[in-house]
Amino acid sequence: MAIQNSGKTLVKGARATQSTIFLKILMAASGVVFIGFTLLHMYGNLKAFGGHDKFNEYAHHLRILGEPMLPHEGALWIIRAVLLLSLVVHVYAAAKLWRRAKNARTVKYEVKKHTGAIFASRLMRWGGVTLLLFIIWHLLNFTIGKVNVDGGPTNDPYNLLVDTFDTWWLTLIYLAAMAMLGAHLHHGIWSATQTLGLTGSERTRVLAKRSAFTLAVVIAGGFSLVPLAVLTGIIEK
Repeated sequence: MAIQNSGKTLVKGARATQSTIFLKILMAASGVVFIGFTLLHMYGNLKAFGGHDKFNEYAHHLRILGEPMLPHEGALWIIRAVLLLSLVVHVYAAAKLWRRAKNARTVKYEVKKHTGAIFASRLMRWGGVTLLLFIIWHLLNFTIGKVNVDGGPTNDPYNLLVDTFDTWWLTLIYLAAMAMLGAHLHHGIWSATQTLGLTGSERTRVLAKRSAFTLAVVIAGGFSLVPLAVLTGIIEK
């Protein structure tokens, strides 16, 4: 009886480990989708430096992408569906992993040691929640609701962008979100490379860390250029 119970415990533990690894793979895979999207989205945002017509031409091109094979805005809705699915998978996996880690530690530490790993984990968790709230506002601002806090028209993508970032407190919120995005990407990309087994040697670990840092800086920095340029008058109507 003792041997049988021991066997069941090992099987249960193995299944739990496999499930945890699978959840981490889901997080990594969905994260890769968002990395690709943020790079393309950042590139599109930088079109604002080309002026009103160049930026609006880019925005119009997104709506007619794939025509006539696809209906008007068909490609755009496919992209949105993929992003929504990736977001659901990412949040679900993160929540399950957080709950599993919390349940595994039934007794709280008497003295909490704030190591770098613990801080990074907390930053990822609350940073993810912050970014989720920002994404909701960002969609309401530029896509779904098209809110112009300046009171101007919302049917012109370039003017809506300028009116938004010409408001200092909106730019401040956006820049804070980009800083959080950079931190999230830095730790997330590094974790994803570990999960996907790409850090098996010292050379690949160093490469992964440098790549994570570089991508985080490029994406967060690239997104920050446009609001800063609007606020300082470099980009204007």
